[in-house]
Amino acid sequence: MEPLAYRMRPTSLDDIVGQNHLVGKNGVIRRMVENRRLPSLILYGGPGIGKTTIAQAIAGELRLPSFTFNASTDNKALLKEIVESAEKNPQTLVIIDEIHRMKKDIQDFLLPHVEKGRITMIGITTVNPYHSVNPAVRSRCLVYKLNPLSEDDLNVLLGRALKNIREDLKITDDARKYLLGMANGEARSLINMLEAIGFALRENENITLELARDVIQRPLVNIDKNEDNYYDTLSGLHKSIRGSDVNASLHYLAKLLTAEDFLPLVRRLYCICYEDISLANPSMGPKVRAACEAALELGMPEARLPLASIVIDMALSPKSNSSLLAIDAALKDIEEGRSGNLPLHLKNIYSFDPSQKPYLYPHDYPGAWVNQQYLPDAIKDAEYYHPKDSSKYESALKERYEAIKSAKKNTKE
Repeated sequence: MEPLAYRMRPTSLDDIVGQNHLVGKNGVIRRMVENRRLPSLILYGGPGIGKTTIAQAIAGELRLPSFTFNASTDNKALLKEIVESAEKNPQTLVIIDEIHRMKKDIQDFLLPHVEKGRITMIGITTVNPYHSVNPAVRSRCLVYKLNPLSEDDLNVLLGRALKNIREDLKITDDARKYLLGMANGEARSLINMLEAIGFALRENENITLELARDVIQRPLVNIDKNEDNYYDTLSGLHKSIRGSDVNASLHYLAKLLTAEDFLPLVRRLYCICYEDISLANPSMGPKVRAACEAALELGMPEARLPLASIVIDMALSPKSNSSLLAIDAALKDIEEGRSGNLPLHLKNIYSFDPSQKPYLYPHDYPGAWVNQQYLPDAIKDAEYYHPKDSSKYESALKERYEAIKSAKKNTKE
């Protein structure tokens, strides 16, 4: 028997649920289809929200010869066959799934056919095409983003699915709420869950929360390390730790742990440590490293323990971005050409230049400090570091920094 999601797939734009900005009454794609004029497109958005469905509905509405090509698994020979067929059937529509994975030689072969209008292409991707699709391909297409389905959209699909499983099938309100939450905006996830529940139903039985939980077993978390939502979740973790919201930090950590790919997470924790905590709590660096190394050695499920501990510690730690601002300001000077020759007394080799002053060894002076110029003449008064008072440690750094600045003003070289 065909899967429920396949049986329920719309064959026309009118049957599509959601994406009104594209296929609704005044949607841009609907207008193009009504005018029977379609450019090459890239449809971009999360899994299970209608990208392939829209592409196939377009082909059905326009009654165009159409082919599907998977950029991840299909080869150039298949694409050549499609193009040869298109020469006999003008306006052939080619639906390219996972277009972000298209190999360069296939792109090079395809581009002139798209450019000359021999074929119309609809690319499908879950990854932001502005980051992942070759610019040469992208520039020949209009890019449209699909939105996650709303609760109302999912409710419509749920009703259709129930009738498809059994005409008189009912569902309790708490089971409906549970399944809509588990679907996480994905039509395909919702329909697949309902189909699985349908397989477990006894005769004349209806869907209850207990049955739904027994069948589903665990949350269907929408997280994949190869898709945008993984990096969006990393961003949520970063911003929550920066904002000292420990509960939000733990929520996003838990979501990331379900992907069981620790390296991007570990790199982000290192980054947060030195970008947002830094000099406010210098001991955090070694602690983050130790926790991350422990997590990598342990693997799941035990890895959650050191990672949870360090995320709580980081979220509640004092914060400072003074070192980030300082190095960015210094880099900006370099990038914009504001620098100069190294002062002669800092060079390793004596230059015999009569203007060269002797290098003064700071340890020979009280407090291991002596006033001498270190920056090039052109920017000798530049200041990059502006300390903050967010912790005792950086306040102590600020006190010494201000003392040195004051001593410079009061001491001649």
